Amino acid sequence: MPIGRSNKDRKKMSVNRDGKEAITDFKVIKKYQEFTLIELKIKTGRTHQIRVHMAEIGFPVVGDSTYSNGKNPFSVKGQMLHSSELTFVHPKTGKEMKFKAALPEYFDEIVQQLDKG
Repeated sequence: MPIGRSNKDRKKMSVNRDGKEAITDFKVIKKYQEFTLIELKIKTGRTHQIRVHMAEIGFPVVGDSTYSNGKNPFSVKGQMLHSSELTFVHPKTGKEMKFKAALPEYFDEIVQQLDKG
């Protein structure tokens, strides 16, 4: 879905037919009663792309005060959004660079809490 400036709030981005192409692939990892753990891969890099796309399809990011109407049932500081892997081509060497990061402890604790039901 293309993303551009929101017509309602110029400080926000939104799905906008006049916006720029934005492609987000996603896969459901696990469904819980009120939440869903999702793996996302972005093909483009638009401002707030993941947050805008997920809110648009009815799955706002927990803790996202801008696009989730302030819903934050776990009282997290920030968002339940984590980049586990980042890959890009180095602009000078042309070499592919890949970085991985473990899930933050607070995020893992919340997932474990959800797993317990």
